[in-house]
Amino acid sequence: QDELHRPAFPYKFKFKFDGCANCCVASIARSDLSFIGTWKDDIRIDQDAVNKYVENDAGYPANAGAFKGSRDWGPFDREKEVLSLCPTKCMMFKDKKLFIDNPNCTRCMHCINVMPRALKIGKETGCSMLIGAKAPILDGAQMGTLLVPFIEVNPDNDYEAIVDVIEPIWDWWMEEGKNRERVGELIMRQGFQTLLEVTGLKALPQMVQYPRTNPHTVWKEDEVEGGWELDVDEYRKHHLR
Repeated sequence: QDELHRPAFPYKFKFKFDGCANCCVASIARSDLSFIGTWKDDIRIDQDAVNKYVENDAGYPANAGAFKGSRDWGPFDREKEVLSLCPTKCMMFKDKKLFIDNPNCTRCMHCINVMPRALKIGKETGCSMLIGAKAPILDGAQMGTLLVPFIEVNPDNDYEAIVDVIEPIWDWWMEEGKNRERVGELIMRQGFQTLLEVTGLKALPQMVQYPRTNPHTVWKEDEVEGGWELDVDEYRKHHLR
C-alpha cells in the first residue's frame, strides 16, 4: 500500500493538461510531463468570414472583441495583426482568399485567436507530450522539451500509448535520479539521447530545443557499421577538460 500511494520517486512529478495550443494552464513551464492539445491536419478556413474581418464588419470583431472596451484600436489590419505576426510567415492573403502553408505552421494559435469565426483547428485532434519543465531547484528554471509531437487521444484507445511512454521514464528516473532531482535535471545530466533510449522513441527534428547551436552528432560504436576504437588520450589532446 505504501509503495502504491507513496512511490519512491527522487522528488515530485507533476502532470498538467492544456486543452489547446494556447497553453493557458502554462503546462509547458510548470510540469514534469505536460500534455498540450493540438491537431494534425490543416487549419479549416471560412473564406467568407475572413473577408468579413478584412472589411471590418461589426459582427466580426478581432480577437472576438476581447480588447474592444479598453480603447479604440482603429480598423482591423490583416497584415499588421495577423500575417506579419505569423512566426514562420506561412500565411498569404491574395485575391480575397487566405492561404496557409500548413506544413510550415507551428500551431501557435495566433491567427485563430484573432479571427476565431474564420479559422478553426483541424479535425484530426490529439495532444503533444513535453517533458522536463520545472522551477529553479538544483539548476535553473527550464521549459518542457517536446517528447511526442502528436499522439491520438480518444475514448477507444484507453491511453495505452501514453502509459507506454510514462512508465519507462519513471523506472529510469527512480533508478538514476539523485535525491531531490527532478526528471528535467536528470535529462540535463545524462542527456536527451539517453531518454530516447529509455523510452524507445526515435529522434525527430521537433525534439531539437535549440537549433543550430551544436553541429556535432555523437554516435555509439554499435550504431556505426564496423565500429571504431576511441583513444581517450588522443581525444583529450584536442578537447581539454
